[in-house]
Amino acid sequence: MTGSAVIVAARRTAVAPRGGAFRHLQADELAAPVIEAVLADAGLAGTDVDQVILGNALYGGGNPARLAALRAGLPETVPAMTIDTQCCSGLDAILQAVRLVEAGAADCVLAGGAESFSRSAIRMHRPNTQEEIPVAYDRPPFSPWPDRDPDLSEAAADLARLREISREAQAAFAVESHRKALAYLEWGKGGSEIVPVAGLSTDAFARKLDLKTALRAPVIAGDRETGVTAATTAVEADSAAIVAVLSEKKARDIGRITGLLVLEGVMAAGDPTQPALAPQIAIRQLAEMLDTEPNAFDAVELMEAYAVQALATVTDLRIDPARVNLHGGALSRGHPIGASGAILAVRLFHDLKSRKAGQTGLAAIAAAGGLGTAVAVQGIDLSA
Repeated sequence: MTGSAVIVAARRTAVAPRGGAFRHLQADELAAPVIEAVLADAGLAGTDVDQVILGNALYGGGNPARLAALRAGLPETVPAMTIDTQCCSGLDAILQAVRLVEAGAADCVLAGGAESFSRSAIRMHRPNTQEEIPVAYDRPPFSPWPDRDPDLSEAAADLARLREISREAQAAFAVESHRKALAYLEWGKGGSEIVPVAGLSTDAFARKLDLKTALRAPVIAGDRETGVTAATTAVEADSAAIVAVLSEKKARDIGRITGLLVLEGVMAAGDPTQPALAPQIAIRQLAEMLDTEPNAFDAVELMEAYAVQALATVTDLRIDPARVNLHGGALSRGHPIGASGAILAVRLFHDLKSRKAGQTGLAAIAAAGGLGTAVAVQGIDLSA
């Protein structure tokens, strides 16, 4: 490592449920205006950018990052790369940008994620012979062993059963996620991080949800006691989220004296049959590297693909729930797979930016196959 990486700007689109306001937009069409906004916020020109790295999980090919970079007007000479680690993709893209900057291989990288469930490819297995027909499939395998590659909802329900996390506790967590998200919108603060696209400038899914209504939601996996329901599972969604990762020298040179210092990041892995537990591995490793405790961060953005996933992490790591997803999470926004981790980073940026320098934040997410990523940041003032 030769230097520090600083996030100096972070923006995203709103999150729209699949088939909603963004139903006609490809991932790169969502990402391009966010790139433009991040450049403007940071006071950067396209020629300042060394590389673009975006996560995308559903397109199964192509290079949406390159399309987004060109669509946003970046010079043709700026390389772009798309990575796929499923739900971890957006946060992993940011971590890869950080590593490039820390290594001295770049001074300015735009990174994040872009996903359109609405426009994602229809996947089919190619026939082996002319007599066979293509066979459609919903997802690729995430483990080479079929008996260790569970449906994600079934895996979440199994975790809830093993930990005895009741359906009511999961529903109460979902209700609280929606309450916090609506309060954030009512305060008028939700728009500060959002780039309006297709007429949408606020997250579209957050709603008034009470426990009685949440408990009436159908069980989609598991049993009536601890099962996962439609209310405790994040909906499929479309969004893009991007941050500007700069070297500390570059940040000073362009006059960006505040932002987030990236303290450390970890890409970890564990049991493919329990993907919801993978973030705990990453968070514990991260805390050990920083010589701190998982519960020591001032703000935590934790992925809520399933309520039970977040509940297990908060409980096992003894994290204060009052510090977690202060303005709601994916249960009240939606889950745009490849963009979700980057949304966590954007949320942390805008939360810590409003606080006194020195406070710390943690973003963590799980992915199919037993992957987990965690990133720690700290608000800084380079003029001090």
